[in-house]
Amino acid sequence: MLFTIKPGRILIKEGILLPETVRFESESCVPGWRLVKDLDGYGMDRKIREAGWTFFCVAGQVGATVFGIDEQKTVCRAVEQILAKLELAEFNSMEIIRVASEASKRFLGVRYVTVSAQSRHIQESAPLFRTKDPPVRDRVRSAVA
Repeated sequence: MLFTIKPGRILIKEGILLPETVRFESESCVPGWRLVKDLDGYGMDRKIREAGWTFFCVAGQVGATVFGIDEQKTVCRAVEQILAKLELAEFNSMEIIRVASEASKRFLGVRYVTVSAQSRHIQESAPLFRTKDPPVRDRVRSAVA
């Protein structure tokens, strides 16, 4: 594995629809997900907004702690656990917020890794939900006019 999972890195679900103008290098990370190589969360947000799309955070952070010997494989397992926790949530990307690795004193020096991530979502239009009624402020203006 050549990639490094570290804070700021973005994972994108394979096969998602993206604007034609948004180009970046990525590589397979965990099954069904690709790790963006050359952009962090801010860079990805900038590129997507320039294309007229939105890249927003979905509420709450999720984390996982995993024990293992090989640090990078352990980080990947932690990411897989996070994705399993979020399986039912509707999101198509994720930003790594924190990666912490330490040798455990309780488990004979076996390393453990804690990874925290934020669900993110890329979509063409800004509103999450489309309503049939105009916003309240628009209804008030039309009633006054």
